[in-house]
Amino acid sequence: MKHLFACWGIFFALCILNPASADEPIIGYIKTISDQTTIDERDGPVKASLGSPIQVGNVIKTDQNGSAGITLKDNTILSIGPNTEFKIEAYQFEPQQDKLQLNASLLKGTLHYISGVIAKLKPEAVTVKTPTGVIAVRGTRFLVKIEE
Repeated sequence: MKHLFACWGIFFALCILNPASADEPIIGYIKTISDQTTIDERDGPVKASLGSPIQVGNVIKTDQNGSAGITLKDNTILSIGPNTEFKIEAYQFEPQQDKLQLNASLLKGTLHYISGVIAKLKPEAVTVKTPTGVIAVRGTRFLVKIEE
């Protein structure tokens, strides 16, 4: 009986300490990374590493020498360069139910975007906001830089 309580205690502790919150599903992962890159989560910033999960609401930040490559569930590829802040605002990938959406914001820095399944099936469902406008995806790739 003591072992059962100990197992349940460990299980609940792991659930609470798990950085990938149950509130938001994991929508992608960091696939490449260099230098200092952080992910601002609900509980504050954490240092990113290879394989770090990405969730809706995360802000990915790089320093002056940093870069990161992110692959989302629909195979969208996002490459962010130095001094960049990039936020995933909304994401849905349920093609069988026609629930497709990718909305993001480039707050500063550079972004190279390569379309995944969402943009191929429903291009109007993908937008990237910048401080001066909104990019509506109608092709397969783009590069944008926000000057400071």
